[in-house]
Amino acid sequence: MTDLAASDFARLAAVHPDPAFPRFHPRPARGWINDPNGISHINGRYHVFFQYNPESARHHRIQWGHVSSADLLRWEEHPVALKPQDGGPDEFGCWTGVVTDDGGVPTAAYSGVKGDGGHSQVVLARGSADLVSWEQDGHVAASMPTDPLVTAVRDPFLFRFNGKRYAMQGAGLATGQAALLLYTVEDMSDWKYQGIWLSSDNPVAAAHTPAEIWECPQLVQVPDSAGGDSWLMMFSLWLSGDAHEHANGVGHLIGSLCEDPATGLPVFEPRSGGKSDLGRDFYAPQIVQLESSSGAEPSSLLWGWANEGPGRDGRRGRSQEEIDAAGWSGVLTFPRVLSVVDDAVAVAPAPEIDAYRGAALATGASRTVSLPAFAEAVVSGGQGVSGGQGEVSLVLSSGSEEAGSDAPGAERQVVFRGELGAGLRIFVDASLVEVYRNGSVATTLRAYPAAGEEWRLELPAGASADVWQLEQPAG
Repeated sequence: MTDLAASDFARLAAVHPDPAFPRFHPRPARGWINDPNGISHINGRYHVFFQYNPESARHHRIQWGHVSSADLLRWEEHPVALKPQDGGPDEFGCWTGVVTDDGGVPTAAYSGVKGDGGHSQVVLARGSADLVSWEQDGHVAASMPTDPLVTAVRDPFLFRFNGKRYAMQGAGLATGQAALLLYTVEDMSDWKYQGIWLSSDNPVAAAHTPAEIWECPQLVQVPDSAGGDSWLMMFSLWLSGDAHEHANGVGHLIGSLCEDPATGLPVFEPRSGGKSDLGRDFYAPQIVQLESSSGAEPSSLLWGWANEGPGRDGRRGRSQEEIDAAGWSGVLTFPRVLSVVDDAVAVAPAPEIDAYRGAALATGASRTVSLPAFAEAVVSGGQGVSGGQGEVSLVLSSGSEEAGSDAPGAERQVVFRGELGAGLRIFVDASLVEVYRNGSVATTLRAYPAAGEEWRLELPAGASADVWQLEQPAG
């Protein structure tokens, strides 16, 4: 096992010379990763599993990788947790799913696919108390529904309501609409299908979460600025032909959950919704509902997947040949705290991430500010920026600041451009950029500095930035 975020983390970068490799978002040194899976907080330790192909930087015969941490800063890499079983219901891959405590036994419920193009089934695996060792016996808890309207199903998620345990899966319908399927789960080994729970023909869902399949469905309670909790439903919005491009990204619905007096089953009523991230490089997030003893602690945390890409919105990307040569693909975001403010989702990095803030590089800087390859910048408005407005740009530039970005031979790539608003908090970790807005959702982007390029922050008149080097905390 490898401590990915120990004080010798630079050693990992040294054995992996790709300058685009992140240092503060733990992942194996090589191989493909995508969706975060099975996120859980057990015995004071966070466990993050993820879809993983250790053999190459391509999406193939997916397994479950595994890292864990006591503090969200220092991560330990564990052996692969789940592997496709020859002849089993997951022979073609162990896809998205969750980990739950089933009578004291850690239990993974995931989409198992037997063959290329085949339907997924909910497959169970049982884990050791520390979640490091897993037994896979191929037990299927739920198969493809016989309902002819349901043409695709995937990605189980478990939740509790009024003391009862339920599950849902994302689905696609013969009508071309996306849907959620509902299950009662009195016994983890035998899920009872209750039918189509919600679909994109709901007018609120149609407006905010359009898709052909709702992938990676999530349902959690998060704090509301009104003083209570709101139910937050989140989907990855799959379209045919996406091929890891995910043009519709991730969306969410905010609403209420009540019990149907006739059936006793939960009913979700959405009242608002929106995009869960404004970047094109964010998909398949998973949320863990935390058992919090203090109102000051997060009630849930979200991780998302930021994939490599061929370049979007004018940004330089990586070709498949370049990805193959680098030997790795995919990054998970920082853990994010969710809340609802005025019926809209607000996202912030987990407070533990503050500990990555190292040496101060600039205070109150204006105009154009150079950033290192691993940096945090907080941008705020001052006098002259009416109401905190003004456009902020994060660019990669090969021209010197003195000569200007329009000097002969200089190149300039705009990675992010957005309104300052109430303030921005920007993290750069080699090729991963996360931009957080006060009271709103984040923007997740990938960009790849070329030789001779540096990161620069371009500020509007009256705005200023404080900049820190990202560093691993001591201890």
